[in-house]
Amino acid sequence: MAEPLSPRNHVPGQGEARPQAGIPPLVALLMRNAALGFCVAALFIGAMVLFDVGGLGGLVMNSPDGLIAVGALTFATGLTFGSVQMGIAIMQLAERDEGDSGRGGRRMPVQQLAHAVVRRRHRAQGHHRRAPY
Repeated sequence: MAEPLSPRNHVPGQGEARPQAGIPPLVALLMRNAALGFCVAALFIGAMVLFDVGGLGGLVMNSPDGLIAVGALTFATGLTFGSVQMGIAIMQLAERDEGDSGRGGRRMPVQQLAHAVVRRRHRAQGHHRRAPY
């Protein structure tokens, strides 16, 4: 069976190259990390309810709308944890150059500050400025 045409194996004059279907790799990376953040949030909220942190478990069990509250709390926490996880994944995408320690990127060296001598002029007595209040 012939390999499907793609920009890599396209030979001019032998048909049109078809774009590969699917999710772009960066979008897939973000989706994977967002899902991981939501899973961690679900475990976190589950542990909070199970161990009755701050009386949350008792409130949920005794309230008729407890499941709605847990769902809203899980969604909000999942949104936060997912965003943090996506941010971490994006920051780890940087390629490391050879010889680079991987700590801080390409920064300009900080110049050393030198002390400056500043002479203070004395004001004549009686001409002090007062605060406006």
